[in-house]
Amino acid sequence: MDRRRFFTKAGAAGLGATAALATPAIAQENPKITWRLTSSFPKSLDILWAASTDIAKSVEEATDGNFKIETFAAGEIVPALQAADAVSSGSVEMAHTCAYYYIGKDQTFALGTAVPFGLNARMTNAWFSMGGGNELFNEFLTGYNLYALPAGNTGAQMGGWFRKEINTLEDLKGLKMRIAGLAGAVMQKVGVTPQQIAGADVYPALEKGTIDATEFVGPYDDMKLGFYKVAKYYYYPAWWEGGPAVHAFFNLDKFKGLPKSYQRILTDACANANANMLARYDAANAAALRKLVADGALLRPFSKEILDACHTAAKEVFAEINAKNANFKKIYDSQQAFKNDAYLWMQIAEYSFDTYQMIQQRQGTL
Repeated sequence: MDRRRFFTKAGAAGLGATAALATPAIAQENPKITWRLTSSFPKSLDILWAASTDIAKSVEEATDGNFKIETFAAGEIVPALQAADAVSSGSVEMAHTCAYYYIGKDQTFALGTAVPFGLNARMTNAWFSMGGGNELFNEFLTGYNLYALPAGNTGAQMGGWFRKEINTLEDLKGLKMRIAGLAGAVMQKVGVTPQQIAGADVYPALEKGTIDATEFVGPYDDMKLGFYKVAKYYYYPAWWEGGPAVHAFFNLDKFKGLPKSYQRILTDACANANANMLARYDAANAAALRKLVADGALLRPFSKEILDACHTAAKEVFAEINAKNANFKKIYDSQQAFKNDAYLWMQIAEYSFDTYQMIQQRQGTL
């Protein structure tokens, strides 16, 4: 036999056998999957909404179109405040939402987003990724068949819109305010009646007088929502949301069932969306704040009296919850320890540098 022809045929046969073996293996490692993601946010709040589409785009591109995520805005599949419930039950595979919307189930959920006088944005990201936060939070979530990854952060928020000026603690008494998470429990201690209302429903409630005040996020979103038209006093800061995390929630069984490569791709996509959201808000809020003030918004800081009273009330709320909720205490203690160390460092270089730069900005010498 011609040796050349023999090796050519043998090589072709070998390649055919390799291809026959490899194709099913590759298909198994990179299956075609379509998931549905339900968001707690309307498309009109484009920075919040963009995190969902960022994740979907990253995943699809990284898998050559094999793993697709269909994104749905609040209300298209389930109401905004039921997004995590739909994931837990398996109605959808994932959601983009805030953990503290679900404190009615367990107040521990609040620690996944933000608690009064808690972590700022950088600390939040560092605690989740390097301080054991992801592990602690997901340990808690297993009881709800959920797994979560940070997929957004707004940075420190504004304290909200009020129909009247708030100068003293007495001015807060009797106010009806849309406010989420444990901040509502703190506000209740100083005389406010908290209301939890989905974002799309806040403006009508404020306009009709159903509520007297509202907080939401910050200048960019607040400008879109038009709150300045019905409540002109714009307070800062939101001491209840110094750096709130927004999460991608996954059905735990569905996430575990993914190939390891897809799990990694999803994790990286969420990290990208997390960074993008904070960058978008940092880029957009300054111009929005200027426009709000030009349109009649009156900026006001919360007084030290109000901040001190709320801080005291917050510690009372935490003590009450810690005494009866072991899950909350475990995560809260971790955040507190991390915060104490983080502020020890930040007040040295970060605070000094930022304070000097802010003075230059005010003087026009930056």
